[in-house]
Amino acid sequence: MDKTCASAAEAVADIGTGSSLAVGGFGLCGIPLVLIQALLEQGATDLETVSNNCGIDDAGLGVLLGAGRIRRTISSYVGENKEFARQYLAGELELELTPQGTLAERLRAGGSGIPAFYTPAGVGTLVADGGLPWRHGPDGSVVVASPPKEVRVFDGREYVLERGIVTDFALVRAARGDRHGNLSYDASARNFNPLCAMSGRITIAEVEQLVEPGELDPEHIDTPGVFVQRVVQVGEEGKRIEKRTLRPRPEAAR
Repeated sequence: MDKTCASAAEAVADIGTGSSLAVGGFGLCGIPLVLIQALLEQGATDLETVSNNCGIDDAGLGVLLGAGRIRRTISSYVGENKEFARQYLAGELELELTPQGTLAERLRAGGSGIPAFYTPAGVGTLVADGGLPWRHGPDGSVVVASPPKEVRVFDGREYVLERGIVTDFALVRAARGDRHGNLSYDASARNFNPLCAMSGRITIAEVEQLVEPGELDPEHIDTPGVFVQRVVQVGEEGKRIEKRTLRPRPEAAR
């Protein structure tokens, strides 16, 4: 039952080229930065990522993107990464853009064994009708576009069918975890992490604090250990602020 790994490198060693990854976090909050760096050093390429965003130019999934390791991504927000925009518009990266709530539910559904579900989000748009540019050609033309999705009417309202997401691996970050894989997140760092942890066939968690089984308050366990296969302790390593803003000191405003 002891799921701990000695290092992040050991934890990601079997992530192979062509693997799909669900990656927790929102912006740089709750991002498994240490595992991502270990994967960069490990060398796997041709990856498909599922994450709310794709990091920034020099942090998070942005480091894998900058190294040309990501082939395709399913995301809901991609506006903080210039290299992402360059690769996408140049036809080097495929993007399946998904509404944020739909992405969250697709991850939850996949982790719950639900193959698909209906949602009103996206009805009447390219999300449902098809035609979203997934991949561009070098000349800017659309080479691959999203297909139309099934739309049905329930109680007089239209709903679009969305597929659940299951990935080969999931990378998440938690504030606390025990040796059985039970995880607890702090505040907004919870974000997509529990959903990504559910959707991975093999879920790898980096934790700031590793405790013994029974030390976590059962009421504060956000991800049960049944969803987690590997745990690695990283301490505070890797945490950073995405956008630092400062207000003037009161005496300076006079």
